[in-house]
Amino acid sequence: MSQLDSFLSSEPLPPSRHRRSVLRRVVAVLLVVIVAILAVALYRWVSTSLEVDDYPGSGTGEVVITVSRGDSLTQIARTLAAADVVKSTDAFVAAASADDRASSLGPGKYTLRAKMSGREALTLMLDPISRSQSRIVLPEGLRVGETVDTIAASTDITKKSLVDSLESPESLGLPDWADSNAEGFLFPATYEVAGDEDAQAVLTALVKRFNQASSDIGLEERADERGITPYEALIVASLVQAEGVPNDFSKVARVIYNRLDAGMPLQFDSTVSYALGIDEISLDADQLATDSPYNTYENKGLPPTPINSPGEAAIEAALSPARGQWLYFVAVNPDTKETKFTKSYDKFLEYKREFQQYLADKGKG
Repeated sequence: MSQLDSFLSSEPLPPSRHRRSVLRRVVAVLLVVIVAILAVALYRWVSTSLEVDDYPGSGTGEVVITVSRGDSLTQIARTLAAADVVKSTDAFVAAASADDRASSLGPGKYTLRAKMSGREALTLMLDPISRSQSRIVLPEGLRVGETVDTIAASTDITKKSLVDSLESPESLGLPDWADSNAEGFLFPATYEVAGDEDAQAVLTALVKRFNQASSDIGLEERADERGITPYEALIVASLVQAEGVPNDFSKVARVIYNRLDAGMPLQFDSTVSYALGIDEISLDADQLATDSPYNTYENKGLPPTPINSPGEAAIEAALSPARGQWLYFVAVNPDTKETKFTKSYDKFLEYKREFQQYLADKGKG
């Protein structure tokens, strides 16, 4: 046999070391995954099976607790234990660790019961019926003080904390042209709050909503097109809101611009009422003589600031007034919201007598 034949007839080569190495690695990875799965399963089983200091039932009575933004499950458990909803932090944490839905618990106020088991407490918290939200309803035309009163009445936020926040209006997100005054910028709308917000958070949300409406309406750009500042447009809108009804907003806005263009004082009772801090629709001679920059009988031009928070319709009217030559208007019947407009002073006096008769019929004359 030749040397070549000897070589060709030799035994097969041994398996590759590289192939054995890859196989070992695959097996090792699979073992790690299996161990991890078993560890998680064991942890959950131990968490739910170990004896924890827990109440046995579904509890009694009513307990309201607040979960704040960013609270971990452990922090929620501490809150529950401190309120005696659950017997121990471990009781709730054990129940939460065994239920993936626990991660969906959000901030807010929850109405629970005293002396609940951890699992019962978790189950009730996951039921939307247990979670309450505060609702702040702010109608159009509220002044800052009235807005503060409404927020305080609708939430647990104190008037003092709201007033304190308003003393630093620059921190609320007001636009640069707001003259550091929140009047007019606490936008009227309905706000849902979880219950863990502080005064600054709520007021900031109101200003943010104003900024959104301003952007949607194009307040700054359209005011510039009219040759006025956005702040002046907002002041006009607040007068429209105070003096008119929605169907007449654009006509009231036209009267304002016509009187300003003619160099006439606006002569609005609403601005004097604002200066006096009252809500009267008909003022006497002494009140109309009030010394104030808001007295539009004594001073020509716009008042120095908005006198309330106008809604979108009033802002829209201030930017797109109706066409007309009216210089006067009188709400002759506040009950029916009937308002009459005219460019004639004699007609104005006639409408004014009609309004005075309305007051007399109501026993207010």
